[in-house]
Amino acid sequence: MSTPQTPHTPHTPQTPHTPEDRPSAFRRRALLAAAGGAFLGGALGTGVARADATIAVNPGTTYGTWEGWGTSLAWWANVFGTRNDFADAFFTTNSVTYNGTSLPGLGLTIARYNLGACSWNSVGGETMVKSPNIPAFKQIEGYWQDWSNEDPASSAWDWTADATQRAMLQKAVQRGATTELFANSPMWWMCVNHNPSGASGGGNNLQSWNYRQHASHLAAVALYARNNWGVNFATVDPFNEPASTWWTDTGTQEGCHMDPAVQASVLPYMRSELDKRGLTGVRISASDETNYDTARSTWSSFGSSTKALVSQVNVHGYQGSGGRRDLLYTDVVTSSGKKLWNSETGDGDGTGLSLASNLCQDFRWLHPTAWVYWQVMDPTAGWAMIAYDAGTLQPTTVQTKYYVMAQFSRHIRPGMTILDTGVDYAAAALDRSARRLVIVAVNKSSSAQTLTFDLSRFGTVTGGSGGLVPRWNTHTSSGSDRYRSYSDTRLSGKSVAVPFAAGAVQTLQVDGVAV
Repeated sequence: MSTPQTPHTPHTPQTPHTPEDRPSAFRRRALLAAAGGAFLGGALGTGVARADATIAVNPGTTYGTWEGWGTSLAWWANVFGTRNDFADAFFTTNSVTYNGTSLPGLGLTIARYNLGACSWNSVGGETMVKSPNIPAFKQIEGYWQDWSNEDPASSAWDWTADATQRAMLQKAVQRGATTELFANSPMWWMCVNHNPSGASGGGNNLQSWNYRQHASHLAAVALYARNNWGVNFATVDPFNEPASTWWTDTGTQEGCHMDPAVQASVLPYMRSELDKRGLTGVRISASDETNYDTARSTWSSFGSSTKALVSQVNVHGYQGSGGRRDLLYTDVVTSSGKKLWNSETGDGDGTGLSLASNLCQDFRWLHPTAWVYWQVMDPTAGWAMIAYDAGTLQPTTVQTKYYVMAQFSRHIRPGMTILDTGVDYAAAALDRSARRLVIVAVNKSSSAQTLTFDLSRFGTVTGGSGGLVPRWNTHTSSGSDRYRSYSDTRLSGKSVAVPFAAGAVQTLQVDGVAV
C-alpha cells in the first residue's frame, strides 16, 4: 500500500456529538491553539473537483477489505427501538414504506450499542446526580445499579433496563448486523461526582477504585448478551471521546473525561474481565477520540503493552475536512498493524454534501475499513437522516442526507476491496467474485462538470449489455433526484464519462471487471 502525499486544506474545528454540545467559537480556537495543531490540521486538502476531470482508478493500490457501514443506537433507538420499519430502513436493502414514501434501505451492517450510565435507585442513601440540561431520551439506563454486589445474577443488576434500545439491537442482529459495545460514561456511582454527564470543569470523572468495575460492567453485559439476547459483540470499547474536556456536570448527554493515562489503566482490566468470562474472542477497540489528531495523540501516548491490548483503533470524524487522516493511518495501520474504523461521525448539513465530501476524504487519506454515522435519527434536522421532534418524540422528515448515504452504503458492500482513485472526491471498491466495480463520486464545485473515470489499469472491462453502466444520482442542492437510477451511460473502451450537476453525488456500477 502506498503512503499518500500531503495536500493542503483549511482546518475544521473539532465538535462533539450534537450542536448543543459544541464548544463556543472562542473555545474551539483556544483548543486549536493549545494543541498547536492549526497548521497541521490544514495539511490535508479538499481537492475540489474541477470541470471535466479525469479520475484513474488503480486496482494496484488497495486499502483493505470493507467491513461495513453502521450507526450507533443510543438515543434514537431509545425512542424508536421497537419499530420494524426503521429497523428495515437502516439495516436492510429492502424498499421500505415510510409516511407513504418508498425508501431505499441503507443496508447498514454495524450496530454500536451504548451501555448506559443512568439509574434512578438509591444505594446507601446516595443517588445519581442529574445534569439540569440532559433530556430524558438521552439518559440511557445501565444494568449494574448497586455497587454492593458484582454478581450479575443478584438484585444489584437490572436486566430489564434499556428495553427499547435493546430491542433495536436485536432487530439489527436479526437483519445480519455485527455489533460493538461502547460506553459514553461509566455508571453514575463509578463517577467522582455521581454525575454521568461529566465532572465540574471537565476533568477525570472515573473514580480510580472503579477502573476495574467499569470494565466488569461492560464484560458482564457482553456475556449476558451472548447468553440471553442472541447478540455476540465483536468488539468492546470502554471509552467515548475520553480526552475531550467538554464532558461536564451541566452537559446535555452522558460523557466522561478520561485522560490517556487513565485509559491505559482501564484497558488491562477490560482484557482481563473479558477473558475471565471466557470472552477471549471479543476484541478491544479504543479510544473513540473525537477527531483524527486527538486519536493520533492518544495512540502515540500508549506504550507497547497498552497498544497490544487494542485490536481496533476507533476514531470519530468531527474534524470535518481538517486533520491529519494520513498520519493516523500510518501510525495505526502501517506502523502498528491494527484495524482502523471511523466509528462515529456526523454533521449539521442535511443536504448530505458534507457527508459525501468528508467520507470521500476518509477513503482517500484515512482508509478505514468501516464507517459509522452517529445518529441516523435526530431531533436536529441537519444532523439527522430521518428527523424527529424532540418534544413529541414523533418522526418527521427524511433528509436528503439519507439518500446520499444510500449512494455509498447500498453499493460498497462488506467483502469488497477498497481501491485507490488518487482523488478525495471519489471512492472505488471492487467485488472480485462478482467482477463488479463500484465508484461513488461527489461534485463539490458550484458548477456542473463531467467526470471521466479511466479504467485502463484493469485487464477486463465490459460493462453490462452494450457496455451499460447503471448509475444512481442524488442532487444535494435541489433534492430533485433522490437516489434516482439511470440507464443512459455506457463505456467507451475502458472509460466512462458522466455529467455531474453542482453538488451531485453519483454511484456507478461497472460490471464485467477483472484486474
